Amino acid sequence: MTMRTTTSARLAGSRLAAASPAAAPRNLLADDLAAALGADAVTTRPLDLHAKAHDASHYLLVPSVVAAPRTDQDVARLLAAAARHDTPVTFRSGGTSLSGQAITAGVLADTRRNFGRIEVLDGGNRVRVQPGATVRAVNARLARHRRALGPDPASEIACTVGGVVANNSSGMHCGTEANTYRTLASLRFVLPSGTVIDSGDPAASSVFAAREPDLHEGLARLRRRILASPDSVARIRHQFSMKNTMGYGLNAFLDFEDPLDIFVHLIVGSEGTLAFVAEAVFDTVEVKPHVAAGLLVFPGVRAAAAAVPELVAAGADTAELMDAVSLRVSARLPDCPEQIRALDLADPAALLVEFTAGSAEELADRAASADALFAGLGLALPVAMTRDAAERAALWKVRKGLYSTVASARPSGTSQLLEDIAVPVPALAQTSHDLAALLAEHGYTDPVIFGHAKDGNLHFMINEDFSTPDTRRYEDFTEEMVNLVLGAGGTLKAEHGTGRIMAPYVRRQFGDELYEVMKEVKRLADPRGILNPGSVLSDDPRSYLADLKVTPTVEDEVDRCVECGYCEPVCPSRSLTLTPRQRITLRRDAEQARAEGREELAQAIMDGYDYDGVSTCAVDGMCGTACPVGINTGDLVRRLRADAAGRVESAAWNGAAHAWGAASRVGGAALSAAAALPSAPIEGATRLARKLLGDGIPMYDGGLPGGGSPRPRRQDDAAEAVLFAACIGTMFGPEDGGHPGGASGAFLDVCDRAGVRLRTPEGLGSMCCGTPWKSKGMTSGWEHTRSVVVPALVEASDGGRLPVVVDASSCAEGLAVMLHSATEALPAAAALRVVDATEFAAGLLSRLEVRSRIPSVALHPTCSGTIAGTTPSLAAIAAHIADEVFTPLAAGCCGFAGDRGLLHPELTASATAPEAAGIEEAEQARGGRFAEYASSNRTCEIGLTRATERPYRHILELLAAATRP
Repeated sequence: MTMRTTTSARLAGSRLAAASPAAAPRNLLADDLAAALGADAVTTRPLDLHAKAHDASHYLLVPSVVAAPRTDQDVARLLAAAARHDTPVTFRSGGTSLSGQAITAGVLADTRRNFGRIEVLDGGNRVRVQPGATVRAVNARLARHRRALGPDPASEIACTVGGVVANNSSGMHCGTEANTYRTLASLRFVLPSGTVIDSGDPAASSVFAAREPDLHEGLARLRRRILASPDSVARIRHQFSMKNTMGYGLNAFLDFEDPLDIFVHLIVGSEGTLAFVAEAVFDTVEVKPHVAAGLLVFPGVRAAAAAVPELVAAGADTAELMDAVSLRVSARLPDCPEQIRALDLADPAALLVEFTAGSAEELADRAASADALFAGLGLALPVAMTRDAAERAALWKVRKGLYSTVASARPSGTSQLLEDIAVPVPALAQTSHDLAALLAEHGYTDPVIFGHAKDGNLHFMINEDFSTPDTRRYEDFTEEMVNLVLGAGGTLKAEHGTGRIMAPYVRRQFGDELYEVMKEVKRLADPRGILNPGSVLSDDPRSYLADLKVTPTVEDEVDRCVECGYCEPVCPSRSLTLTPRQRITLRRDAEQARAEGREELAQAIMDGYDYDGVSTCAVDGMCGTACPVGINTGDLVRRLRADAAGRVESAAWNGAAHAWGAASRVGGAALSAAAALPSAPIEGATRLARKLLGDGIPMYDGGLPGGGSPRPRRQDDAAEAVLFAACIGTMFGPEDGGHPGGASGAFLDVCDRAGVRLRTPEGLGSMCCGTPWKSKGMTSGWEHTRSVVVPALVEASDGGRLPVVVDASSCAEGLAVMLHSATEALPAAAALRVVDATEFAAGLLSRLEVRSRIPSVALHPTCSGTIAGTTPSLAAIAAHIADEVFTPLAAGCCGFAGDRGLLHPELTASATAPEAAGIEEAEQARGGRFAEYASSNRTCEIGLTRATERPYRHILELLAAATRP
């Protein structure tokens, strides 16, 4: 008991290890790194250190320096500086790691910012990727070739290639045949010595031997040592017959002879402890276009597991196991398929099975064979395989939704641990049964067990509270779980990497001899031990209890956050300031510092948060679309803005709400006047005003359009829809050459040609969707706006009989939110239907004759359209009127976010940079510009026009022009 208490007490003091700013000595390493990499590539600001500290694991260390190298030579200089200062280095990109392998108290090297290049080779058969590119981004580039990366981790939205290599990622489909180890063609890597080797270079092997003779000879010696021991060879073959990410991939010594080939494959799964991966070339796999899926329900896990070998022999590409608790938990998910929700069995288990094929005929043959097989499997219920994409997606949503359902239901203040093991398939049923009993014995409630049955790979989740020093339950469970898995001939880590959580158990799993081989590999590659110490190998049996993360209760809006980082790739401020995960974790760290009596540290962590965390958040809601537990961090930011709003600002915005018609017209007139004058004096005046009065004053630039037209008015008793023309069309006019009436004028023309009659609500000129007030947290102004708009729309729509059509995507979303919030006070609002004008117009295409086709158009889907699901309508209109339609793969939220593009133009510039680069790349490839550029929201069009220097117009303007008589 004494040892437990001592360990926990030591850890409690290390959770927020950054020193208070007043006590911090000059960081000489940071100075050294700044000289080597540039001052803008290095930071020691507490806010930055704590923002970068968190990953998806249940561990936490705060780095002393965060550096962002730009090239592999920068990495070599970084490693040299760290060695001079005897400071460890950990490489981090996506931060989705679950086992504690992406944290450090030393130098955290951010490889996501500058290492994102993707190059498709050989018609998609190979791809060259830098470590900061996400798996989803790579697969998006490969999609047109019907190819993909072999590894298919569930975190593909956020996990990066650097992590895929570092963890030897696999996934739901690839098994051990197409994992990272098997599909890797070559690596470009940097050793701690500074040596850079590209294994794809024909001369690489001789260069490796010449520059790293000790490592080269040492690897050859270790290979001879292993081959001389039949026991070692047999143990390695058994361990790597399964998915296995424990320790180093010693199978490389059996699979390869050349020391360079051996080392390249040892780097795979080494978690950044042997070298830095600067670039990887992969052999890709075919994406078969025809798929059939079905849920096979069995009377228990044993029956399900027993069926796996036959399914694999029949060619099943996937066989995902869900136990009885998993199925019961799945029933809580929205849109859970009825076949699961209606299950009435005592102890069911299920396998989600898929068969894929290159042709419809091949799939039909496989499906017929599968039907014959199913008849003899002892299923508890009949099964119907489906080829319908929506039905397949619903089944996969159940499987993938297990994590979010359990994680979001965990008690506030606890950490979630998503663990994975693998055993030989014949041991799968008994292991599942014993594991469930073990979890129950230790008091872990609703412990879902699921996983990749055809690989004997099980996942399970537990929740733990690490805020107290007593870790006995967790320790006791871990020890018994280790005994259970190893007793079944399994591995303690199948996919998620050894990390810190299982490093003390590598020796037990592999035995003394092979453990010593691993230690020698580490010593040969990293003699000074500066690369990610504490991960993969540990001689301290209790090291897995060090640096456990505390997740204090902070805010209702975000306490469910599991810090997975899925939100980060879609966040418009990710390359400028903070991501949603970082906005949350900073507040947690500050709260924990206060709980520990470290108020000065808490203040240091939050110094700069007003700008980084609040002002530059787009509150666009895209984070909620990617978050596995459904958190929209914008809800938190809006409340923080409301709390921070002063009386003068609140009064001003409340006054604007009461006189919005005049305010919007004045804004438009001011822009028209400014557009008629030289821009330089006006830009200078606004810069001065912002300097004196703060960044609440909009920044004018000469690229802004003049003001727009007054909103249209129509009254028609026979109307088929109500037009709610957005006020941004009054404030911002169209681009030169656009429709004189902007989006609303174009929509009226289109409806007239299609024979659709419209009306507008009384007093439309003084109405707004409420987004300007809601995004700023100006509650009273928003409530007044709602009190004006909702009754008028109830009346105009005949109590909801007519749809309310909005000609700006963000305003359609804002109006829908407003109406939903009004239903309690005004029940009639529940009947109102808000429709984006692009969706409405897409339904009219059959009535419209295209008289002037557009040769080509580049599209920008808006974040609001993505959330509302109207992006397909945008694409449908473009395809109807244009011969070529292009949407950049990097298209995302533009960050204009109402007035953020005027208050913080740097946010829009940062958010649109990847998309602008995609436009430029496409234009270079096609040998010229696109004929037109389009979106479905005026401020988004302004943002993209700024970024690309191409005139973006509303898609309705293009539709009106193409169908003009």
